[in-house]
Amino acid sequence: MVVLDATIVNIALPHIQKALAFSTTDLTWVVSAYTLTFGGLLLLGGRAGDILGRRRVFMAGILLFTVASLLGGLAQEPWQLLAARALQGIGGAIASPTSLALVTTTFPEGPERNRAFGVFAAVSAGGGAVGLLAGGMLTEWLDWRWVLFVNVPIGLIIAFLTPRYIAESERHPGRFDVAGALTSTLGMASLVYGFIRASEQGWRDGLTIGSFVAAVALLVAFAQIERHAKEPITPLRMFADRNRSGTYVLMLSLAAAMFGMFFFIVIFVQDVLNYSPIKAGLAFLPVTVAIAVGAALSQRLLPVLGPKPFMAAGSAIAVVGLGWQTLLSPDSSYVGGVLGPMMVFGFGMGLNFVTVTLTAVSGVAPHEAGAASGLLNATQQVGGSLGLSILTTVFGTASRDAATEKLPDFMAHATPEQQAVFARTHQLPAPWSHEVLAHGISTAFLPAVAMAVLALLTALLVIRVRKSDLEALSGTAAAAGPVGG
Repeated sequence: MVVLDATIVNIALPHIQKALAFSTTDLTWVVSAYTLTFGGLLLLGGRAGDILGRRRVFMAGILLFTVASLLGGLAQEPWQLLAARALQGIGGAIASPTSLALVTTTFPEGPERNRAFGVFAAVSAGGGAVGLLAGGMLTEWLDWRWVLFVNVPIGLIIAFLTPRYIAESERHPGRFDVAGALTSTLGMASLVYGFIRASEQGWRDGLTIGSFVAAVALLVAFAQIERHAKEPITPLRMFADRNRSGTYVLMLSLAAAMFGMFFFIVIFVQDVLNYSPIKAGLAFLPVTVAIAVGAALSQRLLPVLGPKPFMAAGSAIAVVGLGWQTLLSPDSSYVGGVLGPMMVFGFGMGLNFVTVTLTAVSGVAPHEAGAASGLLNATQQVGGSLGLSILTTVFGTASRDAATEKLPDFMAHATPEQQAVFARTHQLPAPWSHEVLAHGISTAFLPAVAMAVLALLTALLVIRVRKSDLEALSGTAAAAGPVGG
């Protein structure tokens, strides 16, 4: 359900935009409000399960996620939906790490636990694909609100069955690093807001500058808190190992590109290619196949070649896919302009997923494997939000510049939505708006290419892990792998 929610809402974004009058730049908060709270509080959620009891915390997270989904579906104003999405992220951050830990404590070590992890991984992977189809069907056949309402019966069933089938775990003494969790989450939220604000109001805007100043202050405070905390939410010693630090940079860079890519391609296929929500959902399914093929290939050949070749090759292939997407135009077809580059990018990401997860836990003591992989998950979510905000800034500027060439000077600083209203009022042809939108999206992929290049350089110059370093880590990685999609 948590993984599904990252994709099911994406398909509905154009309909959410029209229903609640979001601007394209503000629409990114529907994604970022969820990923920021999810990624920022993920480690705190795992700690809460250890201290308070995993079953109890798991049920609290599920119920919060369920209530937030109901509130989101009932939203009448943009702020109401964004608040609900942030609450969903908090619920997911509480439920996700404890769900994986409950699998570990429920099944004895050996074949039975391995099978359980296999089912868990399959369901998690399937959640993304199911979300694409379910989002399309619910949006087209019912209403966009049902992409949120659908979580309510599922959550209630889980909450009802959990105490009947899952035993409570043993509590462990410990402390909550609430200050660290809040300063990191608020710091990243301020940073993301600064970029999105800059796309609409410019870099000299007082609130834009204030957001960046607040972000720096909060993130510096976070680093100081973690240095002196007895039980930090983010153990800074995790960054002492160059391979582990490299994997975090690599995952942050690729996730930043990936989140932005999916956001803008969803808008392109529905608003430029005029795909229905169901057709848009089907259009993205081949990407999940490409990711699965890449992951299976790397997993099979990893013992032979080691992780570095897959990280380098995967990142290089991602650069090619994203570079291809900078060629998008109003005349681009689905096969040549969307499917081809997405398949290339997806295969590259697939080559990276297994190897990055294994490298992140390489050389870590068993009791810290959860923290190492949890930090990788948090990096993925927060990096996605940050990357989406950067791409949005470029999109806003590029689309505004493109519109300026066709509209009078007084519209030079209008938002894309105001420009669209002007176009309709003055009976400008539809291809005009398609041209502006496509130009903004294709230009937005330029920083995505730069992010993938950063991942490639990291894989080539920073990562030095050897095959021997990864022996006997497959089970650890499975037990501590990504839970956020």
